[in-house]
Amino acid sequence: MAGGMDDRAHLIAHRRFMEEIEMAVRAANQEIIGRKLPHLNRESFFKLAVSIARLRAQYLEAVMSVEWDHADPDQLAAIRARRAVYEEARDGFEALQHAFERGYVTLDGMSSDR
Repeated sequence: MAGGMDDRAHLIAHRRFMEEIEMAVRAANQEIIGRKLPHLNRESFFKLAVSIARLRAQYLEAVMSVEWDHADPDQLAAIRARRAVYEEARDGFEALQHAFERGYVTLDGMSSDR
């Protein structure tokens, strides 16, 4: 029986530690990201989303404009460059969404209490 209690105590201590780590990570992210993005609001969030939609459209337009049977290295390089910009912006937006979902950032005008 003592082994079972030791396992349970260990599990409880482990969960408590993981909760403390999560709280520390949240606090650090709120402080550091909040300092870098102090006035994030709906408009700035939507503006970024629209910019990414434009980048996606430019990338897809470049893909569709190529005669793929006769594509040359310059065309492919231009497409790669457009894709890279689009993917970086998309990944950044996803990181911003993640930060918002985790409570690391809040939008101006929204309560930080969840």
